[in-house]
Amino acid sequence: MRETAYINGNGGWQMKKELRIMEFLLQHADNHTVSFHMPGHKGSAIYKRFGYDEFLEKFMDCDITEIPGADNLFQAEGIIKAVQDKYRELYDVSHSYLLINGTSGGIIASILAAVPAGGQLVMARNCHKSVFNALTLGGIRPVYAYPQLIPEYGISGEITCKEIEKCLAENPEASAVILPSPNYYGVCSDIAAIAEVVHRYGKVLIVDQAHGAHLKFFEEDMPVSAEDAGADIVINSIHKTLASFTQSAVLNLNSNRVDRYVLDDKLQAIQSTSPSYLLMASLDINASILELHGSTLMKEWAENLDYFYSEAAKICAMDDSTHSQKPNLEFLTGLKNFDRSKINIDSGGLSMTAAQLEEALIKRGIVPELTTGNILMLMTGIGNTREDYDRLLSALKQIIRERRQQLGSSSPSPSAQKGASHTDSVLMSRAQVPLSPTPKKTQLFAIPKKWKRIPLIEAEGKICASSIIPYPPGIPLVCPGEMLDKDTIAYIKALRDAGEKVIGVNENGEVAVGFDE
Repeated sequence: MRETAYINGNGGWQMKKELRIMEFLLQHADNHTVSFHMPGHKGSAIYKRFGYDEFLEKFMDCDITEIPGADNLFQAEGIIKAVQDKYRELYDVSHSYLLINGTSGGIIASILAAVPAGGQLVMARNCHKSVFNALTLGGIRPVYAYPQLIPEYGISGEITCKEIEKCLAENPEASAVILPSPNYYGVCSDIAAIAEVVHRYGKVLIVDQAHGAHLKFFEEDMPVSAEDAGADIVINSIHKTLASFTQSAVLNLNSNRVDRYVLDDKLQAIQSTSPSYLLMASLDINASILELHGSTLMKEWAENLDYFYSEAAKICAMDDSTHSQKPNLEFLTGLKNFDRSKINIDSGGLSMTAAQLEEALIKRGIVPELTTGNILMLMTGIGNTREDYDRLLSALKQIIRERRQQLGSSSPSPSAQKGASHTDSVLMSRAQVPLSPTPKKTQLFAIPKKWKRIPLIEAEGKICASSIIPYPPGIPLVCPGEMLDKDTIAYIKALRDAGEKVIGVNENGEVAVGFDE
């Protein structure tokens, strides 16, 4: 830990131990925790396994700019073009772009290329915030397509082709459709069916496949990739589940419905003019690993998932409880069109919240990706080993045993029963909550460029500047540019009074709204 000089209250100098980014990262590396969160490489082991030690050793010396021979990301003709061509072959698309501003940059550029300024975009209501940023930049008007709700768990499910067709039929001016698939929990929409509908209407389909860059390379038991399903543009966060560095991604152009040179121009406008060669090198390494060892790694990954789910079922069935119905965890393996590399656990059967389960796992050296209500999600990746899954199984076994002992001989409460735990608690807490009102205003020109925070109870008639999202189910209740009316405010207040988490309302009960000077 470095020593930092600072002035004390008497004007004298003292030395203070200060933890900053570098020290935190080094401490984290030394802790040897098991990563069930992004990025997908899970550390240096996968690079060392396939002979990339020299790159790791000379990491700093590889941090360069566009020197002679290094090519140029925005007019790729040499070494960068070779990597882009490799991804084009791997994903079997017409053209691939390396992204150093993450999938977010690719999403913004794709929307601006597919939708004219002031035009309309059909978008999933559970889209990433980068989509809203694109709307603001392009003056684009949104038309919302709503995902289905998986009621027994209170999480967002697929977006149906029927929902997309309804939006397109009612909004013929829309130029394109964008949706995430898989969503954060691993639920995929039927992209092939949606693509057929979108193309029948003469529109462009953009898929945010940030959480599914790996789908193309699994041979079975996984949803089909958006590229194979016929989407026009697919943006993949290679770093989330595969072997590149955080912030690196790939955009795949899969048809001629979007002008490639317009897309080139938008990418140049969005991405940094000082692209990191370290990020691009990690994309190069990932492409080589997939080309040379992808089949082996995907087979190992699939076998490890089979092993984990099988052993987890045995742990849940172990007879070490005095309960007639053993308190247990539930694994969400029966979801429709589901990417099983996302391990979703309902903790309610042990009368625990997901946050409590997360804390118990972290104490045992396991770091998950996401907690929402009673749902904890562990994100597996190409770099996870059998040892990682064994450590996770061991931790879960300990937690189940300890929790059963803590619960003693009493039966779990009705709200903590298997399968119904999360939903029942939500429904009970929301029993007196009015139905969510339909947003009254969605014109994008109303998205505030200037905003301030004011108390929620004073926000009636104001235009929202930041999404307000109840969790669960994780669908935005109010999006930027929509008006906060009396019914909406009452609903948000009722949720908060019931103890529900509402993102976009701070600890002081304030929301971000626009104002005119």
